[in-house]
Amino acid sequence: MQLTPIFMKFTLQSRGSFIWIRLTGFVIAGMLFLSSCRIPKESVYFKTLQQDSTINGFVTNDFESKIRVGDQLSIVATSLSAAEDEQFNKGAAVSESPAMSGFKVQPDGTVLLHRLGAVKAAGLTRKQFATQLQQQLMGYMKEPIVNVNYLNHKVTVMGEVGGPQVLPMPEEQLSLIDVLVKSGDIGVAGLKNRVMVIREVGTTKQVKYLNLEDASILTSPWYYVQPNDIILVRTDIDKKERAERRTRTQTTIAMATGAVSFLLLVLDRIAR
Repeated sequence: MQLTPIFMKFTLQSRGSFIWIRLTGFVIAGMLFLSSCRIPKESVYFKTLQQDSTINGFVTNDFESKIRVGDQLSIVATSLSAAEDEQFNKGAAVSESPAMSGFKVQPDGTVLLHRLGAVKAAGLTRKQFATQLQQQLMGYMKEPIVNVNYLNHKVTVMGEVGGPQVLPMPEEQLSLIDVLVKSGDIGVAGLKNRVMVIREVGTTKQVKYLNLEDASILTSPWYYVQPNDIILVRTDIDKKERAERRTRTQTTIAMATGAVSFLLLVLDRIAR
């Protein structure tokens, strides 16, 4: 008869111990989990840019490239005569590939056009060539307006970005920031202070490393990309490995916490 109070006392003590152990396990696991969630300090664009400052020598985007042999051009003319427009523009679909349709600049620097025949294009800007065509079409079309764009100019973006791609460049220039945003921006493990740009200059290739954390990039001649540029965002290997280890640690702790919680729950039920 005296064993019952003793047994009840032992049971209550056991239950209290199990509850205390369970709470302690939760606290420890929580502390470990939170400590594993520490995120390394991220790099940012234009880190050296002072607040409310003025940038002198900013690179403008008024650069106009010259048409070159081999360029594929989109040439669209509109006038007050729909029939004449159709007749002139039907040459814009001479290729089986939609990306390469248009008018090709021949080895002699000319473009073959309806009505006009071979027209010199190489060495002119898009605006100069469009103005020249408008003048020459005056005898065939009423108040013609001509638009010229590039079809084969492109920029290649690769490395630690959201979406590596070959980006079309129908006009003269895009800023490096625009190109990166269009490609999904630099990833968490990307090095903003070592972005590589490979540029064709005649028969050579120039390689330049750019620091996008430094505001001086805004005054750099490399701020605007040029046709056929290759942009490579390098990966911070240490940061990537730390992120992977952190993810594995968080997963392991979460699984261990769940297992310990389940075990303590079972023991608590048994103690009851």
